[in-house]
Amino acid sequence: MKTNLQQEQLVEIVAALKQQQVIAYPTEAVFGVGCDPDSELAVTRLLELKHRPVDKGLILIAANFDQLLPYIDSSTLTEIQRDAVFSCWPGPVTFVFPALQTTPRWLTGRFDSLAVRVTDHPLVSKLCQAYGKPLVSTSANLSGLPPCRTADEVLQQFGDDFPVLRGDTGGRQNPSEIRDALTGELFRLG
Repeated sequence: MKTNLQQEQLVEIVAALKQQQVIAYPTEAVFGVGCDPDSELAVTRLLELKHRPVDKGLILIAANFDQLLPYIDSSTLTEIQRDAVFSCWPGPVTFVFPALQTTPRWLTGRFDSLAVRVTDHPLVSKLCQAYGKPLVSTSANLSGLPPCRTADEVLQQFGDDFPVLRGDTGGRQNPSEIRDALTGELFRLG
């Protein structure tokens, strides 16, 4: 029964994404809000919802590395650097890669790089597979409020009609660690 309900939810959430809506979903630690990374309208809606300036850049979350290739330049990584990244994926570590020149500024902000993660959260992985591409991923919370850890908290903050993929978070207490894919430099402790 739960599998059928999750499948119905996935279909509804994918439909919302195709309509350029912002959606919420569980991640490794908290609920995230996300949208289609290729839709400037959807990303603008997300930024307005979060009161987040576009110049800060965003994170993409994906089911697998191949989904990220249209956005990042992985050719600049040595085999050792690539092994270091892949040793953490899938998992709760976000890496900052050089962005392709074709990657939209609404994703990279003021940077020539893009933060990306291959998730190990099974439900988010299924969502990215069902949608066929990565999603923008930022914490589900309104400005000044704590990140949501349940679907009910998302609905309390964003309203009863907000599209939410119901499920449990991965149980981690901290957001994903963020590292530079080229240097290994730690930007945010996980």
